[in-house]
Amino acid sequence: MTEKAIEIINLVKKFGNFVAVDNISLTIYSGEIFGLLGPNGSGKTTTLLTIATVYKPTSGDVRVYGYSVVSDGDKVRKMVGIAFQEPKALGIDKPYDLLLWHAKVVGYSGEEARKVVKDVMEDLGLWEHRNKYFYQLSGGTRKKVEIAKVLIQKPKVAIFDEPTAQVDVVSKHYLWDKIKELKEEGSTIIIATNDMFEAERMCERIAIIYKGKVKAIGTIKELKDFVPLGDTIELELASYADQHVLDILSRFGKVRGLGNKVLIYVNRGEEVAIDIIDALRRSGVKIVRIMVKEPSLDDVFFYITGAKLKEEIS
Repeated sequence: MTEKAIEIINLVKKFGNFVAVDNISLTIYSGEIFGLLGPNGSGKTTTLLTIATVYKPTSGDVRVYGYSVVSDGDKVRKMVGIAFQEPKALGIDKPYDLLLWHAKVVGYSGEEARKVVKDVMEDLGLWEHRNKYFYQLSGGTRKKVEIAKVLIQKPKVAIFDEPTAQVDVVSKHYLWDKIKELKEEGSTIIIATNDMFEAERMCERIAIIYKGKVKAIGTIKELKDFVPLGDTIELELASYADQHVLDILSRFGKVRGLGNKVLIYVNRGEEVAIDIIDALRRSGVKIVRIMVKEPSLDDVFFYITGAKLKEEIS
């Protein structure tokens, strides 16, 4: 049986009368990359900060490898590392000094700390910026410094809040690879994001969070299967799609004819596509091209919450 890394149990977090996290319960397993997907203000960051013991629950609990964030905070903090959404540094801080201090805090000796900091900074392209003041760094470079803290620490639970926000495309892919390497080295990874491509590229399972509540949990495939008739099969035929052809295809799903092109809205499109090909061949209909499109995570989010993920981002 897979070991439980994080158990969130009826977690509620309020700030005054505002309920940021509303009775969330979920389990994250050891060694997986788990994603929290939702717009800004959905409760993702508050949940992460509670796991990291920055916030205390208003009610409920979070257990990290069996230890409670309420009663075993010191033990939890030794296992958890977090890269914050907004890098934590003063304008006059220098990246090298900041990371060296962090390395010593998480347990490296002087010489070990200097070596690991240099290695990670060189790996992330930060070494040339080591003695600049933080206010002189671009947003993407500041983000890399924040992520470097977790890569230096190599914690049992590594939390990344919007890990590639403000980062250029090339660096974004490189950071994703570094996070995956961290998982391969034994860390359990939690990523909070409102970037659908990032969630799909990185996460093995995802919890969709909206207005402080968990709306759905599953793998990418499981979440996409939530959407009724969510897959689209696009057909291009050698001839006009007459009513006879449309009648054949309507047995498989909702059909829309566009001259010699047909769209069929189905569940489990890859499986249904094979049956459609067989049915048209038996009727003497020649297919020029066939393509199956899955719903996007944005489609899933809209179906589950009634809101568009991108439009919710402020």
